Amino acid sequence: MSTLMRWLCLLAAATLAVGCGYALVGRASNLPSHVKSVHLSTLENQTRRSQVDQILTRALSEELVTRRRFEIVDSEEAADAVLDGAILRFDLTPINFDAEGRATEYQITINVRVRFFDLAEEAVLWSNDRYVYKESYPVDTSSADYFDQEQQAIEEAAEQFARNMVIDLLEGF
Repeated sequence: MSTLMRWLCLLAAATLAVGCGYALVGRASNLPSHVKSVHLSTLENQTRRSQVDQILTRALSEELVTRRRFEIVDSEEAADAVLDGAILRFDLTPINFDAEGRATEYQITINVRVRFFDLAEEAVLWSNDRYVYKESYPVDTSSADYFDQEQQAIEEAAEQFARNMVIDLLEGF
């Protein structure tokens, strides 16, 4: 194949790729263009597990800042929209046991409800009442240096939740 023919094939392939509708993930949005600033309310903790609301809210805040789609503001008065919600359940369940019947692995399950509310239009733009996140972690019952890994499992579940929730919000899935 001649050099000219190769260049023409390459040019044709590039032209087709440009016009095929592909877009970078995280750049599309189904949200109104007037929503530029968002107030993130601390998620309401309806569980008995302390600090889970702070961990999930912090993860959401970090994910929103990373995406750079909105300016995060400190008050509803300065915001175009509000992101709020509640942690509905926090369950801790042993899932593996040793020969003596002691738990060697636990699973946390976190259920969350979230809502994105347009303050100008006074309308819910997006909501999801059924986020469920699970994370398991081992427990070494024989170790003298026992380290409770529940906190780390909550942090990991919070990161998964925040990443998926923000993608859902921005891309409208």
